[in-house]
This record gives sequence, C-alpha cells and structure tokens, in this order.
Amino acid sequence: MTDELLMRAVQGGDLDALGDLFERYHRPVFQFLCRTIGDPAAAEDLAQEVFVRILRYRHTFDPTARFETWLFRIARNARADHFRKLPPLPVAEEDALAVADADPGPGQLLEQRVDVRQLQRALQQLPEDARDLLVLARFHGLPYQELGQLLGIEVGAVKVRVHRAMKQLRTMFFRLEDVSCVVKK
Repeated sequence: MTDELLMRAVQGGDLDALGDLFERYHRPVFQFLCRTIGDPAAAEDLAQEVFVRILRYRHTFDPTARFETWLFRIARNARADHFRKLPPLPVAEEDALAVADADPGPGQLLEQRVDVRQLQRALQQLPEDARDLLVLARFHGLPYQELGQLLGIEVGAVKVRVHRAMKQLRTMFFRLEDVSCVVKK
C-alpha cells in the first residue's frame, strides 16, 4: 500500500495505518532531525512529536501530493518550534553521520571518525535553510522537484541552492580542518 493511501486511511481514522507510516518513516525523520539539530535525544523526542502532529493535522494532507513531502514539512515545523523554545544544542554524536566502508583498517577508521566529526561541525555551522536542503537532498534523497514543492520554489532554484549549500559546506569543512591542524601543531 502506498504512503498516500495509508495517509488517506489515517484521515479516515485508521490508527493502524499511522502505525505503518511510523514503521516506514520513523528512522528517516529521526535521521533528518538528528542531522539538523545535532542532538539525538532531542531528535528522538521531535520524531515522536512529528507523528503526533500527523494525527493532529491529518485533515491538511492533500491526497494528490506526496506524503513524504508533507511529512518533512511537518518535521521542519516541529524543529522550528523546538528552536523557538530552546537555544541550539551541541553537535550530534558521531553516529549521526556515520560513514560506511567495506573493511577499513585502524588508521582509516580514525581518519573517518575525524572526518565525520568535522563534517558534523561544518553542517551545524551552515544556515538552517542550507542545512535542511543538504540533509533532505543528499542524506534522504528527496528529489529536487519535491524539495521545490516543500520550499515553494522552482526546481532550478533548488539546484542552485543545493549547489551553493554544498560549496558552503565544503568551505566550512576545510576551514575547520585548517583550524584543527593549527591547534594540533
């Protein structure tokens, strides 16, 4: 059954369908929130809140639209509400952006950990819009057209923004690398 059909069932009062959507999307929502907030505990709480909001705002879902786009809009709104209440939290745990490799040696594992921490710090230092765009496009694989719908902009503008955000991330990553090299010396 498609996500959209499950959501229509939720709109009709079928809570089992919400359970199915939870099973499909809890992890992606948690990962999105963890990567954009930087705190796994807060991300888990917010992920739960997202599914409460799905039930609360089920009447706003448009069955002709993609469920995933609507879901991540709710997740972004929940995160925005979270930050209105609290100041930004520290950088996420190492596992939030874990890098998988076939069979790395000890030296390569250490290098990956350093790179992952540095990437996390760089991602956290990006403006919120750029961070959201990168996490949704690169980590969650949301198509540019859906991102355009989510943000209310054209696909071409999404491509430009993703490109600019990647450039910002790259610059921030290497700036942090330069700082860490100076500190180590």
